[in-house]
Amino acid sequence: MPNTQPGSAYFLEEHKETPVTHTFSVVVDNEPGVLARIAGLFSGRGYNIESLTVSETEHEKHISRFTIVTTGTPQVLAQIKNQLERLVNVHRVIDLTVLGEPLERELALIKVAGKGDKRIEALRMAEIFRANVIDASTEHFVFEVTGRTSKIEQFISIMTELGLVEVSRTGIAAIARGARSM
Repeated sequence: MPNTQPGSAYFLEEHKETPVTHTFSVVVDNEPGVLARIAGLFSGRGYNIESLTVSETEHEKHISRFTIVTTGTPQVLAQIKNQLERLVNVHRVIDLTVLGEPLERELALIKVAGKGDKRIEALRMAEIFRANVIDASTEHFVFEVTGRTSKIEQFISIMTELGLVEVSRTGIAAIARGARSM
């Protein structure tokens, strides 16, 4: 639907891009303050981080890898990538989503309390989802489940009805498909 600005003879076409979710892999020097600079870039510009994981991946070189999941329009995502590349201590920024369906996994620890039929059903569902029991008593279980975020969400939803007490999640770890490295 066309818009006009007051006093303008020109029609401006309304153009709204749909936000999309992308996963970025960022290779950095493992030094104090790098996380603060990356988080500051996002918060200072009003971008949201949906998932953030980081760990040292090359101990001898003191190199860490961030996996950042964020949502924005294609223009905003390009801006995020460019601004990340300009940060000190950043070696490489790869938009894994642009490369093609990245392999993404998450780990969750899920505590469920219950007795009787609910306890039996929680164990049965855990088996279906290939969740491991890593702690148990006569009144609770702690399950460890890994997989795509949608699988984790579905398992949590089911456990909510069966006595969910608490959830702890790692965030997404991701890697590009194929034989090439970043």
